[in-house]
Amino acid sequence: MILYIAEKPSLARAIAAVLPKPQYKDKGFIRLANGDVVSWCIGHLLEQAEPQDYNPDYKRWQAAQLPIVPDKWLLKVRKSAEQQLNVIKKLLKQADSLVHAGDPDREGQLLVDEVLAYCGVSESKLAGTQRLLISDLNPAAVKRSLTQLKPNRDFIPLSTSALARSRADWLYGLNMTRAYTLQGQKAGYQGVLSVGRVQTPLLGLVVKRDQDIANFVTKPFYQVLAELETEQQERFTALWQPSSACAPWQDDEGRVLVKALAEKVQQKICQQPAVVSKLEHKEAKQAPPLPYNLSTLQIEAAKRYSMTAQQVLDSCQQLYEKHKLITYPRSDCRYLPKEHLKQVKAVSQAVAVNEPELALAVQQADTALISKAWNDGKVDAHHAIIPTEKRMPTGRLSVTEQRLYQMIARQYLVQFYPPFCYRDTLAEVTIAGGCFVAKARVERSAGWKTLFRQHNSGDKIALTADEAEQSQLQSTLPALVVGQPLLCIAAKVLDKNTSPPQPFTDATLLAAMTGISRYVTNDEVRKILRDTDGLGTEATRAGIIELLFKRGFLQRSGKQIHATATGVALINALPAEAVTPDMTARWEAALNAICQRQQSYQAFMQPLLQQLQLLIQGAANATPVGLPTQPAQRWRGSKNAAVKGAQANRRYRCKTTGATVAKAKRN
Repeated sequence: MILYIAEKPSLARAIAAVLPKPQYKDKGFIRLANGDVVSWCIGHLLEQAEPQDYNPDYKRWQAAQLPIVPDKWLLKVRKSAEQQLNVIKKLLKQADSLVHAGDPDREGQLLVDEVLAYCGVSESKLAGTQRLLISDLNPAAVKRSLTQLKPNRDFIPLSTSALARSRADWLYGLNMTRAYTLQGQKAGYQGVLSVGRVQTPLLGLVVKRDQDIANFVTKPFYQVLAELETEQQERFTALWQPSSACAPWQDDEGRVLVKALAEKVQQKICQQPAVVSKLEHKEAKQAPPLPYNLSTLQIEAAKRYSMTAQQVLDSCQQLYEKHKLITYPRSDCRYLPKEHLKQVKAVSQAVAVNEPELALAVQQADTALISKAWNDGKVDAHHAIIPTEKRMPTGRLSVTEQRLYQMIARQYLVQFYPPFCYRDTLAEVTIAGGCFVAKARVERSAGWKTLFRQHNSGDKIALTADEAEQSQLQSTLPALVVGQPLLCIAAKVLDKNTSPPQPFTDATLLAAMTGISRYVTNDEVRKILRDTDGLGTEATRAGIIELLFKRGFLQRSGKQIHATATGVALINALPAEAVTPDMTARWEAALNAICQRQQSYQAFMQPLLQQLQLLIQGAANATPVGLPTQPAQRWRGSKNAAVKGAQANRRYRCKTTGATVAKAKRN
């Protein structure tokens, strides 16, 4: 008997749907016509043991107990999952061979592996276990995946990495949360001051942004705009570029701070002859934007529709699991395997049926074009989020689901459109010895932008990163040549003011998490963050943001996100290494090294334990200042608060391969 173990019932049903019939459905499993069985986990069947499970004295929080470090790690069965675990345990004894069908990511790998180890599956059976990777729940895609099984042992490093991260989060979150909650109690605060490897640096970003806004002092600065005329009376404008001689009157960003200087330039150039001193033309192309991963979809949906990250994730899960209209949504990849080119026609036709507004876009698409999105070298366990071959009119979906499907489908279709082509012109003009610059962009062909323009029904669509810059360019310039004489017929001084940083919104906070390297000064850390996933993962970012709101550390004011007094007090009490993303960067680098078999579990954990000891010692001398006497929002839960805090920093899953668990127990 082959036993397939899926991560969720929806995935199990999708697998069973393409396997031999007739089938017999029982509690917790589906038996196939040939005797094989498909069963499933229901998310987390197992979870990390709580401190009091190691020692009853740990139930009472005391500083003298910290840090709590288990000698031997324990797992416990979730009460709501006990029945299903018993079903799987019985089936594992009957099975001749196993197929692991967890979600195609690091956490999905660990979830099922851990169940196999906990149930005591033999080494020989583990050695023969195969891995089934499914990103699309439609029958044709599931059938293809079943023909591409891989040895599960190949994924041991992935599972070990997830195990290391879950234990490290438990150690760090639990101990730091207890330490600072106890310090908060000394200041009269009765709530839980939870600390986490990801949530706390994220809170630190918001606190710093709020402080930067509060402390910002606006400064006036001045520009000079010259209006120029050719001999044929064609007019255009050019902006003054201050020379190095103006440095004493400029700020660090080159802005002129003295109005008298700008006015002097204005007076000097009016009605003066000018000459074109430099001319540059650049023909350029802009490739279509890549398909979405989860973060880019969340950021765009927040900008366009003011959706929260959690709303996007929840709706995408419905589109994937219930409706089967999109591929696996928790993907961090924006590329597609070339093998998928075989399904392009079927997927495109499905989009035309499902979303009538995109039917014309499907007709105009050139499926012979292969964009840079098709790159096997950049696809690992899962690929970008794209539509599936399923046909189902989106009128049956919720408004949020319809909008997200349309976004995903449009981003997929632009892969079959030519590049946007344009010509940039830069002209430097000399007037009375000063340099003035004029820029213009002329569209040669709209290419893929045609699709967005055809289907923009008033929604705010940010097409490209340089859209803001492009909007400031002149549409045309006269036909100029170097040495051409001009006349400055007028000039004006533009009075401007420096602007404070903008408060975070859902979109910009997500963008900050994915591009966290912009917020660090250490070159080594910045490189690590650029090469890894940033702060958090695709699966955890939405939950982390929501968690900070639930715990009363963040609050909303319209679309703006600000820190509460509790959040500010906690950040100010913590050491820099707990507030900045540097530690997370180093963790992720080490965890990726484990995935690549370049670092061991112990090599990751040992330095962490040493650092934790120092952090707990430092906490004893840090009393938060400015805490409200009552928590802004009490964090409730049936479980130990510190344990839950550690778990909630990621899409927490308790799991590992048999070999990993055995090794970890020995260690």
